[in-house]
Formats: sequence, C-alpha cells, structure tokens
Amino acid sequence: MDLLDYAFMQRALLAAVLVGLTAPAIGTYLVQRRQAVMGDGIGHVAMTGVALGFLLNASPVWMATLIAVIGAVGMELIRSRGKTSGDIALAMLFYGGLAGGVMIINLAPGGSTANLTSYLFGSITTVSASDVTAVVILAAFVLAVTLGLRRQLFAICQDEEFARVTGLPVRFLNLLMAVTAAVTVTVAMRIVGLLLVSAMMVIPVAAAQRVTRGFTATLSVAMVIGVLVSLSGTVTTYYIDAPSGGTIVLLAIAVFVVMTAVSAPLARRRANAARAAEEVCTRDDVKV
Repeated sequence: MDLLDYAFMQRALLAAVLVGLTAPAIGTYLVQRRQAVMGDGIGHVAMTGVALGFLLNASPVWMATLIAVIGAVGMELIRSRGKTSGDIALAMLFYGGLAGGVMIINLAPGGSTANLTSYLFGSITTVSASDVTAVVILAAFVLAVTLGLRRQLFAICQDEEFARVTGLPVRFLNLLMAVTAAVTVTVAMRIVGLLLVSAMMVIPVAAAQRVTRGFTATLSVAMVIGVLVSLSGTVTTYYIDAPSGGTIVLLAIAVFVVMTAVSAPLARRRANAARAAEEVCTRDDVKV
C-alpha cells in the first residue's frame, strides 16, 4: 500500500487506531449514564484551549487538554452539588467554550483561523510527530482508566447511591470519568475534529448495543467498531481527499444502520426462543 510510504499517513493511522479505541471506551460509560452529548460540550471548551495554544505559541493539544479538563471538572462539580441542572451546565460549556475560542483566535497571529479548521473537523495531513506523542500518552491514560476501573465505573453508572453504600469513592470516580472524557476529546480532535468527536463516543456504542447483550460485550464490540471505522475513514480520506472527521462519522453511521438491520431477525429469534421456553415450562407445570 503506497499510503504507508508517507510519514504523515503512518502518524494518521496510528492516531486513528487510538481514537477508535478510546472514544467508544469512555463513550460506553457516558451512554450508560445518559450523558451521550457530554463530548460535544467538552469539545467546544477544548476549542478555547486550541485557540489559546495558537495565541501563546504553545502546543494546541496540551493546551486543549488542560482547558477541557478544567471545563469537565467544573461541569461535574456543578452537577453533583445540585446548584443547577446538568443540562444547564452543559449548555454553558457549549456556548462559553465556543465563544471563548472565537474571541481568542481573532487575537492570535495570522493564519491561525485556517489552522483551527483542522482541529474542528479533523485533518490527517496535519498530524505531527509531537501530536502523535501527545495522543499516545493521553490514550494510554484513557484506556488505563476505562479498562482498569471498568467495574467501579460501571457501578456508578448504574446506581450512584448503591455504589456509595458499597464504599466506592463516587465523587472521585465521577470526576475521574469527566477528566477521562475531556482527555478523550483531545485525543480524537486531530483525526475526527472537535465538532464531531462526540459522534465517535456514541455511534459505535449504539451500533454495538444492537447486537450485544451485557456491558462487557458492548464495550468490546464498540471498540472494535471504532477502530474499523477510524482506520477505514482515514484510508478513504487519503484516496478521495475528503475531511477525515466527516468520513469517519459517516462510516460509523453506516455500520449502525447495518447493525440495526442485522439485529432485527436476531431479536425475533430471541423472542421466539423465549416464547418457546415459556410454553415448555407452562406444559410442564400443567403436567405436574
């Protein structure tokens, strides 16, 4: 494959694999606790960090990580203390982050606006060696949290009060989940883009739920789907010169449609099997 002869494609493919693993990994928990759009809010906040990176001549990836983490922690603290609803806190992140990024980017040196576009929608040609280093480090953190603490995180997603009674540090785990979601946004922004990263947190998970039963199976299948669509979208982008973020998300939607079509006969078979088992039990009860 001639695309592997180019260093920028090697970097892009590595980043795509990491995006495919991390976004569905944290997304599975967010979908479980009905916070599927959290990635959008954090993505808008991260835009302020990218703009600050351009303004201060610092790494946009690391600056976006810092600002996104601060925003995500702030939102979680507001939600947990009950001073305002989670929806209002999320809306504040949306509009404040977006407005802050727009204002700051206008103060940055010329040409920053064009560079900002690659962070908003993703671009495989702009993934630098330093970006890959940052993505690898951040992705390792995300995978360590989402896989290493999966039992604890699943518990607080199911029932926070029960998790608290069992002795789990619910406040800490909630904050850790928020930080992990923020880090995932910055992992994905170079390939998928800040405005589309939430789709990679949600769509592979939704597709996996069509054909799986159980949390662990959903998590595993979602990560496989994430890697496949990320790699396929990146390769497709190379050949047709299309935006990588849009291509990857459209492929993810296509997988969701296929999974939905496949799941319909599976659901009917399960329903028929359940009815058959119920009839057998009923007949046995009658005989007794």
